[in-house]
Amino acid sequence: MLLGPSLAVSAVLFALGVAGVLLRRNAIVIFMCVELMLNAVNLTFVALAQQLGVAGQIFVFFVMAVAAAEAGVGLAIMLAIYRHRQTVNLQNINLLKG
Repeated sequence: MLLGPSLAVSAVLFALGVAGVLLRRNAIVIFMCVELMLNAVNLTFVALAQQLGVAGQIFVFFVMAVAAAEAGVGLAIMLAIYRHRQTVNLQNINLLKG
């Protein structure tokens, strides 16, 4: 696997994730875009690990653990907000206001 194309695909995936986080208002779509960004970073680590050694693959396991924890906690928070407000649209959620 060549390093250049792998990093290019990773950069495109990360840019799509950032665009989704900045442009979307649905909490579930934003959550999926954050997961897309984490997977883009994983692809970068794997591509660099092939060139530099095993250390990149070890970082992939740490990123996957963070992604799994984020998925569990994030989905639980979204479920609690949906039960309370009956929506996951971020424009309608103002839980921090008095």
